[in-house]
Amino acid sequence: MLLSITLATALACAASKDARPSPGVEEIPPAGPPLAVAAPQPVAATGSLTSSNHRTASSTPPSVGKDSAAKDPPITVPSVRGRTRKDSLALVKAVRAGLENSNWPVRTPPPLPGSILPGHRIVAFYGNPLVKKMGILGELAPDQMLARFDKEIAAWQKADPSTPVQPALHLIAVVAQGAPGRDGKYRLRMTDSLVELVAGWAAKKNALLFLDVQVGQSTVQEELPRLIPFLKRPNVMLGIDPEFSMKFGDKPGSKIGTMSSNDVNYAIGLLSDLVKQNNLPPKVLVVHRFTHNMLTGAKKIRLDPRVQVVINMDGWGQPWLKYDSYRAYVESEPVQFTGFKLFYHNDTKKGDPLLTPPEVLLLNPKPLYIQYQ
Repeated sequence: MLLSITLATALACAASKDARPSPGVEEIPPAGPPLAVAAPQPVAATGSLTSSNHRTASSTPPSVGKDSAAKDPPITVPSVRGRTRKDSLALVKAVRAGLENSNWPVRTPPPLPGSILPGHRIVAFYGNPLVKKMGILGELAPDQMLARFDKEIAAWQKADPSTPVQPALHLIAVVAQGAPGRDGKYRLRMTDSLVELVAGWAAKKNALLFLDVQVGQSTVQEELPRLIPFLKRPNVMLGIDPEFSMKFGDKPGSKIGTMSSNDVNYAIGLLSDLVKQNNLPPKVLVVHRFTHNMLTGAKKIRLDPRVQVVINMDGWGQPWLKYDSYRAYVESEPVQFTGFKLFYHNDTKKGDPLLTPPEVLLLNPKPLYIQYQ
């Protein structure tokens, strides 16, 4: 009970992404028929997806040049009820950028036996059972949550029958705090019993368990070793969240944090060693991102066949904004695999329907990790 109260009160901004403001935009009337664009033009006003109560970052993602786009055939995207012309333009630009980036698909050695990607698509429910506003994992009672999980799994399998769905539960196992705590690290480690509780839910669905780490003013080097007993299990994977990595002494939630390639490479090295030492199938590492500065030196991330790296577009907003952010912060700097996050509440705040599996699958490269919050 004490732990639950601490989370519910001290994590007002750091733990609850539902509390984040969404940037305002002026909608363009629905397009009507399918939209074909041969040379997409940059949208005049764009923005990155916000991540705290106190910061709204904005930028203009790189646009596709006229000369290169004009040489390519038109890309036709379907008209979807409730979508604006701005949504369609952003989607076209995201698809075009993925096709034109010669680094996609990333050239890596053939996957090792037991690898999940790229042969499967991971679909995950995210959150923490102790706080409803941290995500769908804790918003509903377990039976209701797992029933809804089944429906999402079925929807993704129907949308892409050629790619089997691998279910996953994504638990925030180290939670950034708005208060320093006893050791001044602005983070709270979840108990082993809570991890085991969610591991039991995952087992019911033959699902993976991701342990997500928000380090606060700690570091991945300090937080990950404690999770090794869990990470030794074949079905337990890792997520790290630069948004709440406060390297310069700020409080979590007061500004967007950052991690470097050194942090990611440390996580890769730790997971790779566990795979080798314990004869495990390759691990999956999810790195959240929705601004440039959240992940510095992405080109220096060292790929290892024992660890499959997913850069997950972790921002919320209207469809055009999510497409723009996928293009600017994931497609533009290829690492290995891509992910896409969907927010049941924040993505729909302005009346937009939640993006559907067929809509997300229009992107190139197609995300192989899908997360619901």
